[in-house]
Order: sequence, then C-alpha cells, then structure tokens
Amino acid sequence: MPTYDELASAEPPGSSWNVFGRDDQLGTINFLTPERVASAARLVRTGRRFGLDHPVTAFEPYPTGTRRPLEHTVFSNNTWHRDDWVDSFYLQSSSQIDALRHIGHPEHGFYNGLSTEENTSDSIRLGIQNWAGPGIAGRGVLLDVPRFFAQQGLSYDSSSTIAIGTDLLDEIAESQNVSWHGGEILLLRTAWAEDYLAKTPEKRRSDPWKQSPGLAQRESTLRWLWDHEISLVAADNLAVEADPVIDSDFRSPADAPPPTGVDHSGMLHRPLLALLGMALGELWKLDELAADCAEDGVYECFLTCKPLNIPGGVGSPPNAIAFK
Repeated sequence: MPTYDELASAEPPGSSWNVFGRDDQLGTINFLTPERVASAARLVRTGRRFGLDHPVTAFEPYPTGTRRPLEHTVFSNNTWHRDDWVDSFYLQSSSQIDALRHIGHPEHGFYNGLSTEENTSDSIRLGIQNWAGPGIAGRGVLLDVPRFFAQQGLSYDSSSTIAIGTDLLDEIAESQNVSWHGGEILLLRTAWAEDYLAKTPEKRRSDPWKQSPGLAQRESTLRWLWDHEISLVAADNLAVEADPVIDSDFRSPADAPPPTGVDHSGMLHRPLLALLGMALGELWKLDELAADCAEDGVYECFLTCKPLNIPGGVGSPPNAIAFK
C-alpha cells in the first residue's frame, strides 16, 4: 500500500483512485480484508452489545435547517393488521454513513473521476448499495476526547470549535493503550451529540448549533488516516471534522459560496470522500460504548455496519453495532 506522501505523485495528487482501481466503488472499505474481519471477530469476549444509531427522529429540528422532520404514518387494512410508511425521510438526518457520491472536489470531481454532470439523480454509481450489499465489519477503536481532557485536567467544551490534530489522536490512543493494525473503524467521541440531545427542541431553536469539536482540516490528518489504513472514521458530531472551518489546508481557487446549502470550502469532506474514498460516519451514538470502555479499559470491539440497500443512495443510517 503506498504511503500518503507517495500519493502526491498520483493523478490527481493525493488521490487513491489508482490504488484500488479506476472502477472501484468501495474506497477505503477495501482495507477490511477477510483476514482482518476474521481477526476482529475474535474480539468478542463478553457478548455485550452497543447500538450506535440514534433514533431517526433524534435530531429534530436538524441543526443546519436543511432537512425536514420525518413523518411516520401507521395504517391498518383490518383489525389484526398494521403497516406503515414514512415521508420526508432524510437518510442523513440522524446517525448516518456518507456514500462516496455525497461530496465532490471542485477541481477533480467525485471519487474516481465521477463528474458532477454524471452524478445525477438517475445514477447509482458510488451509491450506498456498494457497502450495503456485503455489509461492513471490522475492528472498531474508540478514542474518547472529553475523557482524555478530563484525565489531563484540561477544560473541554463540546459546543466549541476544537481542531483535533494527529498529535492529540496519538496521545489519546497511547493513554488508552490502543495499538493499530490496519483496517480499523475509528470512532471519535466528542460528546457533541450528547449535549445537543440534552436540549429541548425549543432550546435547540433558540440556541442553534454553531460550533463543534472534530478532526483538524490539515493535510497531516489525511496522512494519519491513510497511513493507519483507517477503513471508516465515524464521530458523534455533525461532520466528523471541526466545525466551522477556521484554519484549513484545503481552500481551493475554484471555491465559490454556494447559492444554497452548506459551504464545504476548506472541509476535510472533499479530500476524504472524493480523493481518498474514505467512508465517513456522523452523529453516531457513542456514549454508552465509551462508558463501558472507560470501565473495563478495553477500547476495541468488533463492529458491524449495515447501511440500507438503496441503489444510488447518497447516505444511510449505519445500523451499526459494537460487540465486546
């Protein structure tokens, strides 16, 4: 496997497009080899299980204001029958995993060269079905940011912008006696979701989201994730990365504020999804797993993730479970 620095000579620079093949639609999920999955399964020792999905309605009203509340209707055709359907079900409105067609790069397009013109509502290329079919399974490793800060006697505010760099990732891993073998599913706990969900809907409206801790928008972050062969990185915040973007290595001359929606200028999403093909999970439920890890000192688990099998889906609830 080439190092991240060796990808500098790739076309386009910093991309993995020729590593997995120009027809590839799995991206870094390729790191989850059968041997690594089998090894991860042996981590199940106690049988304790932790669901990592919040309810699909948990984050209403949605912090960015871009997704409407879900409408769930139950009906019956006779006395002993029930059925239901949902309307306005935004697949990324709660715990989610982003498909590779989600975010493109303004200079290079979407992963493996899919152009914005080709990435239409009728296309299924790079859709979530590529991961849903076989499912995702491997060794999960949780890094607990707020507990590390508390152990070090440092102040921590989950509603502030804290850019988590590679040095901090290494320090947390060392404090938790975590080692890396390649192919890990990295779980980053910031406690943002816990604090947001503790607010009433009225409080969420009157005191809207503005900031959250997350990965630093630095090239060193890409290097760390790629060279560790992280297969998927998931966090309990809105974007995995720090929000808003304050200081970034990824501003592009092609940037222009969009007429609507979120401005992705400078975000890690662009090089992670479009160039490296790295799977991203957001708003995962990590509090109970983190508490158990703190209690027994074991920060690794066997983790499964089964997105909805929606051809061309841009995202999905992860349906993720951690087994210890």
